[in-house]
Amino acid sequence: MIIEQTIDKLYQMKLFGMAESVKARASRSDHKDLSLSDILGLIVDDEWIYRDNKRRTLRESSAKFKDKQATMETIDYQGKRGFTKPQLLELAQLAWVTKRENLAITGATGTGKSWVAQAIGFEACRNGLTVFFNRQPKLIHLILHAKATGGFPALLKRLAKVNLLILDDLGVSLMNEEVRRDLLEVIEDRYGIGSTIITSQLPVAEWHEYFAGGRIADALCDRLTRNAHRIEILGPSKRPEIAAKLD
Repeated sequence: MIIEQTIDKLYQMKLFGMAESVKARASRSDHKDLSLSDILGLIVDDEWIYRDNKRRTLRESSAKFKDKQATMETIDYQGKRGFTKPQLLELAQLAWVTKRENLAITGATGTGKSWVAQAIGFEACRNGLTVFFNRQPKLIHLILHAKATGGFPALLKRLAKVNLLILDDLGVSLMNEEVRRDLLEVIEDRYGIGSTIITSQLPVAEWHEYFAGGRIADALCDRLTRNAHRIEILGPSKRPEIAAKLD
């Protein structure tokens, strides 16, 4: 049949969304009164949606999120947490990313800093932006491995292209001067090009000391905090509550 041949050709041309659309719509009784242009429009829309979903799935996979369930819908807004739902929803509109601004999320361990950061990152993926999530220790390892194998320039280029970099758990690892300088290169290359979310148990006021003072610390703090929105998450650790839900 002609319809089957058409579907086969669509698959061969890798128009998978259109192929599935033709299969699904060919026998629908509610399409009998539609014009050819209407049906063609629906089929093209299905291909568009298929490709858009595929690109979004790829962005989410490339982001390397630690918590796959971290979305704006799963954030706990109850109690005094140091932020409000309207505040986070406004950040989720991502105007600050368009302006190449940063976001600093601080608070005690287990209060949900990483969850909030990843939820905003997931929203960025939904909206067509590229995201890369990495904990500070893993990012340091990635940098050191790249330098040892001659891939540091390529890594810098890759990180500079990401719309939103999420640097999680800043302050949990000690850094020598070489690593601090390498981190500065990453942040410097992104400055004015992309946005960064930093989560840390350390208050922003203590970052300069953590970076061991001096010019490198001056530069890092300037690039990370000059245009940064700030959230300090309050309250006890959420980890016992989450563990109880999983039991």
